Amino acid sequence: DLVFTLRESLKPQKNHVFYCQSCGDIIVKDRKLLRVLPLPSENWNALVEEWCCHPNPFARSSLYPKHDDCFLGDTFFLLNSGNESHKSKENTRVICKRCKTTLGETVSSDTIKYYVTEVIIRPSEGSFSPTPRPQFIQSMVAQCLVELSSAKSTFRFTVKGDNGKTYILIWLLNSDTLLVESLGSSSSHSVFTLFGDIFMPSSGPVRTWNAVKVLYQPCIKSRNKDLADAWENDMGVHPLKFPSETCLELLLILGLSTTSLPPSLRCMNSFQV
Repeated sequence: DLVFTLRESLKPQKNHVFYCQSCGDIIVKDRKLLRVLPLPSENWNALVEEWCCHPNPFARSSLYPKHDDCFLGDTFFLLNSGNESHKSKENTRVICKRCKTTLGETVSSDTIKYYVTEVIIRPSEGSFSPTPRPQFIQSMVAQCLVELSSAKSTFRFTVKGDNGKTYILIWLLNSDTLLVESLGSSSSHSVFTLFGDIFMPSSGPVRTWNAVKVLYQPCIKSRNKDLADAWENDMGVHPLKFPSETCLELLLILGLSTTSLPPSLRCMNSFQV
């Protein structure tokens, strides 16, 4: 559950430190949050006319956090920028001062959208412990897929970059897959498991992972353009937005996972597994 995970990291009335996931640089230091609230669905404002028998009362207002607030979206969270400044001079991208990784984007003069794949949140009294980048991306994207499929009965997703391009089409098949591996029988210990996290200590005779199983199609360089266009116009498909570089990282992770499968199990109905 993506929102639940962020809420667990973001305790009201506690001070938090926000780190760049890629390099560990501090983005926001000792921010005390009084409210941590989920945002409505991304297109909620377009549906107001269906709910109200009078003109849209929210037409001239936006849901932006105050200094002590944090608002949670599907793949991002909103923070009041306060005195922090990471805005690129070229555009509205928010970048890490140390490693120049894209962290998010500015959505107003005092509000920053941070992507959940780019930032780690820790209590101020805690310490930063790095997580391997592929493992972190897998975990956050998997949580997002499971949460949205449960909340909205949505199982098809388009992964889009912050440049507006579609990079991947994802079809969620199973969210409760358990993978088991004998530690002494495989040379694939370094191979990525599809959206998997280690579930039990690796010191026993086997290793197990909780994982989700997906079908996917890459859309870079105009591949699968007709299918991507059809999904774009399908109300049953939910868009997921991440930094463009992260979309490419995710596509690489998916490809490595596919190659770890036996050749007979790598495709299903023209999709890759």
